[in-house]
Amino acid sequence: MVPKFGTSGLRGLVSELTDGLTAGYVNAFLKSVPHRGVLFIGRDLRPSSLRLAEAVAAAAENLGLDVVNCGALPTPALALAAMSAGAPAVMVTGSHIPADRNGLKFYKADGEITKADEAAILASYDGEAVLPSAQLGAAPDALQSYARRYLGYFAAGALSGLRVGLWQHSSVARDLLDRVLIALGAETVPLGRSEEFVPVDTEAVSDETRALLASWAHEHRLHAIVSTDGDADRPLVADAEGRVVPGDVLGLLTAWALGAGTVVTPLSSNTVIEASGAFAQVIRTRIGSPYVIEAMEVARRDPAARVVGFEANGGFLLGFEASGSGDSVAPLMTRDAFLPILVPLAETAARGKPLSALVAALPNRHTASDRLQNTPSERSSDLVARLAADAEERARFFAGLGPETALDLTDGLRVTFTSGAIAHLRPSGNAPELRAYAEASSESNAAALVRQLLSRARDALT
Repeated sequence: MVPKFGTSGLRGLVSELTDGLTAGYVNAFLKSVPHRGVLFIGRDLRPSSLRLAEAVAAAAENLGLDVVNCGALPTPALALAAMSAGAPAVMVTGSHIPADRNGLKFYKADGEITKADEAAILASYDGEAVLPSAQLGAAPDALQSYARRYLGYFAAGALSGLRVGLWQHSSVARDLLDRVLIALGAETVPLGRSEEFVPVDTEAVSDETRALLASWAHEHRLHAIVSTDGDADRPLVADAEGRVVPGDVLGLLTAWALGAGTVVTPLSSNTVIEASGAFAQVIRTRIGSPYVIEAMEVARRDPAARVVGFEANGGFLLGFEASGSGDSVAPLMTRDAFLPILVPLAETAARGKPLSALVAALPNRHTASDRLQNTPSERSSDLVARLAADAEERARFFAGLGPETALDLTDGLRVTFTSGAIAHLRPSGNAPELRAYAEASSESNAAALVRQLLSRARDALT
C-alpha cells in the first residue's frame, strides 16, 4: 500500500511510512499553508504513531517552527486546540484501518485541508527528507478544553438514569469519554479495553462485533453502548438490545436536536434525512469530509442557514453556534464523535424513551455497508467504470433488483431501482478496499443487498 492521499489524509503501510517520507510530506505541508512559526501535533494509540509523531516534530523543528505536542488525544480535540491557537496541526493516525498501516491528517489554522490544499502539498513534495531525530516534549492539556466544550453545553445531570456501556478497545478517547459521561450523570460500564490496537470501522460493523455488542447489552442491562474509531472522530452507538444505530441516523438525530436548518452529507447517507422533513435543505456531496466541508462553507455564507454536516460513518461537523441548556457550543469544522454520542443519549434521558424509540419514529428507510478488503484500487475502479459505461453489463450485475430509475456517478456507481432499493459501489480513497452501500425498506433487505453486491463484485474481480 504505497502512501497516498485519500478522503482522510495521507495513508500507507507502516513499513512504507518511513521517517524520511513522513518528514518530506510535513515539509510540503508547511510550505503550502500559513503557520506563524508553530505546529500542533497529536497521535492515536497505534504502536507506530509515536515514532511518526517524532518524525513530524523533527521536520517542523528543522524548518524553525516551535512544536506543541498534544500527545495521544482525539483528532477533533487536536483540531480544536490548534484552531483556538490559530495554528496548523498534524494528527498521526490511520483512523479505523489495521495497525500495520498509519497516516497523517493535516489541519490548517482554520480547519481541515481542502482538496486544493492537498494538491498544493503534493506539488511541494520534494521526496524524503533526512533529518535528525526529535524527542517530543510534555503535552499541554488539550483534552480538558475539549471536555469543557461538552460539559458546558449540556445541563448538569443530562444523562442521569442511563447505564451506558463504554467499549474502550484501543480508542484514544476511551478515558476522556468515560469522564465526560460520568460528569453528565451516566453510570458507565467499561467493556473490552485492549492494549493492542483494534481497528474499529463505524461504517462497516462486522457481524462478530454486532454479536458482541448484543451480548454485552443483555449481560450488563445497558441502556446503550458507545465507542469510537481509533482516533475518535467517528462514533459508534448501540441501543439497549445492542443494535448499532447507523452513523447517518445519529447525525440526523443530532442535527434535529440542535435545530439545524441545512444538512450537508454524502451520497452514501440514508435518504431518511430528506424523508424526515426536519430540514429546510439537504445538500449531497461526494464521500469524504473535505467535500462535506467545502459544501458547508458555501452554505454558511447565509448566516441564518444553521449548517451541519455528517457522514454515514457518523463523524459530525458543526457549522453554527448551537445554544444549549448551559453554554452554547461553538462551530467545529472537523469530524467529531462526542456530539453525536452525547446528543442522542441526552434526548433519550430527557424524553424518557429508549434510543430505539427515537430511531423507530423516523421514516422506514434502512442502510447497510461493508467492504471487500485487500482489493487493489485499480481493479475496483475498473469494475465500477465498466458497470457505469455498459447498461447491459450493469443489468446482469444487478439482476433481480428490477429496472433502474436513477444512475448517479458523482462518487462511484449509485443506482436507484423502482423498488426503492439503492445500490452503491465505490473504490475506497485511502485503502485497498471496494466499498458497498445499500438502502432498502428493511434492515434485513439492506444487509442482504450488501452481501449480494460484495459476492457479485468478488466474482467479477476474480
